[in-house]
Amino acid sequence: AGLTESASVQKEITMTRTLVATCALSLLTVVFAGFASGQWIQAPGPGGGTIYSFAIHDTVLFVGTPGNGIFRSTNKGLGWKKVNAGLDAISIFTLAVSGVNIYAGTFARGIFLSTDNGTSWRAVNSGLTASSVSVLGVHGPLLFAGTLDGGIFRSTDDGTNWEAAGLNYLTVTAFAAIDTNIYVATGAEGVFRSTNNGASWTAVNSGLTNTHVRSLAVSGANLLAGTDLGGIFLSSNNGISWTLTDSGVSNTSVDDIVVSGSNLFAATWKGVFRSTDGGMNWVPVNSGLTDIWVNALLVSPDESGYLYAGTYFGGVFRSTDEGASWSAVNYGLANIDVYAIETRGPNLFAGTSGNGVFLTTDNGTCWTQFITGLTSTSVKALVACGKNLYAGTFGFGGGVFRSTNDGTSWSQINSGLTNTQIEALEVSGTNVLAGTWGGGVFRIDNDDTSWTQVNFGLACTLVNVLERNGMYLFAGTYDGVFLSTNNGSNWTAASNGLTTRYVISLALHDSNVFAGTFGGGIFHSTDLGASWTAVNHDLTENDVRALVADATNLFAGTFWGGVYLSSNNGSSWTAVNSGLTSNHVYALALSNAHLFAGTDGGVWRRPLSEMITSVQSASNELPEYYTLEQNYPNPFNPLTVIRYQLPVNSYVTLKVYNVLGQEVAVLVDGMQDAGFKSVEFEASRVGSGVYFYKLVAGEYVDVKRMAVIK
Repeated sequence: AGLTESASVQKEITMTRTLVATCALSLLTVVFAGFASGQWIQAPGPGGGTIYSFAIHDTVLFVGTPGNGIFRSTNKGLGWKKVNAGLDAISIFTLAVSGVNIYAGTFARGIFLSTDNGTSWRAVNSGLTASSVSVLGVHGPLLFAGTLDGGIFRSTDDGTNWEAAGLNYLTVTAFAAIDTNIYVATGAEGVFRSTNNGASWTAVNSGLTNTHVRSLAVSGANLLAGTDLGGIFLSSNNGISWTLTDSGVSNTSVDDIVVSGSNLFAATWKGVFRSTDGGMNWVPVNSGLTDIWVNALLVSPDESGYLYAGTYFGGVFRSTDEGASWSAVNYGLANIDVYAIETRGPNLFAGTSGNGVFLTTDNGTCWTQFITGLTSTSVKALVACGKNLYAGTFGFGGGVFRSTNDGTSWSQINSGLTNTQIEALEVSGTNVLAGTWGGGVFRIDNDDTSWTQVNFGLACTLVNVLERNGMYLFAGTYDGVFLSTNNGSNWTAASNGLTTRYVISLALHDSNVFAGTFGGGIFHSTDLGASWTAVNHDLTENDVRALVADATNLFAGTFWGGVYLSSNNGSSWTAVNSGLTSNHVYALALSNAHLFAGTDGGVWRRPLSEMITSVQSASNELPEYYTLEQNYPNPFNPLTVIRYQLPVNSYVTLKVYNVLGQEVAVLVDGMQDAGFKSVEFEASRVGSGVYFYKLVAGEYVDVKRMAVIK
């Protein structure tokens, strides 16, 4: 999915969703390690997230993810475990199986091989000159690798060595084979056929009115091609001619097509479709599929014939009845962005990107997903006030939602809320305050249904964070810190000495106020924001997304460097990351003598006592590999930040395109030193919609989507 710059995002949000329990412990046959002191331990949930690819070897099921490597299930998807030993790449584009070999094609790191069912991996890249591998295909003894902008490569020795096999500079999106014919699809140039094992290729596009092909499949003697917004085409003569045969699957992008007996299934941005007549007609089969943006499909080759769907937000779903009904199977699949954590008594709530709210009552061992009533499931903020729980969301259908039953169901409360992109929530007495991106601060009584804007004196209405201690309420904004002593009715600037004014996190303890910034590290004030001093000694990461303090300790969650601890009000810092493999930390919370971290790989937990008494040195190393991160915030208006990393000095171009593939901005074009990089994109001159940004650094190429909402 998402291999071409001209792709158009047509994500439809499901308005009413059902409760999904992610902890079917009685059904599990895999065993997950319990929590232990000494290092961070990943909770088995929240489960879900983005799935790019499937593979199955014997009865062992594998999924590739864009940020957390590979997960494995030995019980038909009921339980998952991350299997990344030796895999120094976390973004997995494609998976393939040949005999006892399992192959993984990655972003920027080439191909990895496992011969022990994923227990360990090693790179097999000799001769592979393009490092981003989008497609892997097996044809007899030959292994083919399709790449981003690098054409196709071939191996005759199980991946030990590779040679270029044509289609130079094209992006390869799919692979299929019928007898002696090998087919590959490209992101913009249609379908190519080889009759000599890849020695030469011929375009076979007659009748193919949309050449942005995203998927290929073989059904008997027929070849099917799924396109980007162009439907499904069928060829019964080895690609010589094509016919549009997608009745029922119009105006959507077809990312995958699989064959199950006499049925065909298509994965699209509008869910799964089934055809019982060879692809001539299609009907949706989405019952129970709570995320209908489907990237990948897999049919189990064993006697069960189970069908698996990998989605953009909701993880893996399974159907045991040929698509008639689906159920989520995500236990242990901690492949999800956790933006917010809130505690109330024994309950711990996690707000996620695209997956709603999760609840655990046993410190993270078992999670339950709550999405009923959430018309936007991207949850940026959570706060408890009395008997009520509030969720602040962003994107289409967003705003603030309130639950009176610990998250089981939600009601939208947006009356008076003129801006529904919620970045922060805070409680002050019986009031709840919402910080928005562009609308400032709004206030509501806990039992009321209408919001009041409270921005008097608030010179910047791009609010990232709200934090309160007693009568003092602080707002961290795009342009500094503001203070209110009357529940937000009036604000005064409190940014003197704050040399980096983009404040994205705050923590308060007694008279100490700490501000985490984007690009400037952490600042400390002892006079309620009247003056600030930078406190960054040994803090090697300066993008601080989360702060939390107890009586003697301050913890900082950073976007690149994991978690840091200071026991002297920020005068010095020490990294406390042992065992933490997800170093993009968005949220922190203290509960039951533990610190919880919300990351791009779910929720992690570690005992406070262990971190305080045993710390590790911070690392000053350069990045190990190229990475292009998702822009933040997203969606946005008008400003967002794009971050990437360069392991070596590189010539870099970073450009923005619209859905037609037209260039709208050049953000970087020149030589850059190795290191962690960031650049701003200001979108005031473009309209609302979906855009793509493409990074080219040496041989590394990556493209990601972003959305402007005005």
